[in-house]
Amino acid sequence: MGSAFLKRLEHGYLRPALRKLRRSRHVTFGGIGISYREELDGGGASFGQDFLSFFNARGMPKQKRIFEWCSGPGFIGFSLLGNAVCETLCLADINPAAVASCRHTVRANGLTDRAFVYQSDNLKDIPRSEKWDLVVSNPPHFIDQYEGDIRAHDPEWRIHREFLATIGNFLSKDGVIVLQENNRGSTVETFRQMIDQSALKIVFTDGDSPTLTKDSSFYYIGIMRRDDEPPAWACTQVERVLDSSRDGGVWRRAI
Repeated sequence: MGSAFLKRLEHGYLRPALRKLRRSRHVTFGGIGISYREELDGGGASFGQDFLSFFNARGMPKQKRIFEWCSGPGFIGFSLLGNAVCETLCLADINPAAVASCRHTVRANGLTDRAFVYQSDNLKDIPRSEKWDLVVSNPPHFIDQYEGDIRAHDPEWRIHREFLATIGNFLSKDGVIVLQENNRGSTVETFRQMIDQSALKIVFTDGDSPTLTKDSSFYYIGIMRRDDEPPAWACTQVERVLDSSRDGGVWRRAI
């Protein structure tokens, strides 16, 4: 057999077969078991779990409905649901493999009455009837790195721009968006103009540096519709403190 044929055979048959044989990984957050493939994890199973500490420090009350944008396997959303941060959960991702993983988790954990999953290119395929009190996400963090990796690369910040331009249609009154971004790929100022142009406003930023950092450092941006009033928890001052038992430390209310 010629080398060209062997290469086509490898790409067309062997690699998909190897992916199917690759063992799934398993994690449990808040009593919800998640089975997933490693290539679907964009960090939600590790630094994405920082959302819990962050919301606890702010004293955020239980939310009625949370949406996780760019959910991947839904690590953040399922963790918040399992830890009673919300009553119901909505998840969406463009990747059919990630959507299938989320739907499997919903079925396997008996969550069909509390969690719903959409396959959607950004928010385009989500019905306008959806309304969310809180939106969370660990979206793609880089404009000029990891090209071709949909977990990390957002060319020209197109994914962010499209999301910000339409998310206001899905927010409940006084709903809040909380994005976890990476200071190695952006600063708050990277997104300020696109937030303003979308009739939204920044209501808090935490953990951010005004300049790009050499190493990954995760920060939060709290965003709302321009005319909505921030809830009390969104006005709380918090700070990150070092904790040797956890990467990146924990959050607490500022003294």
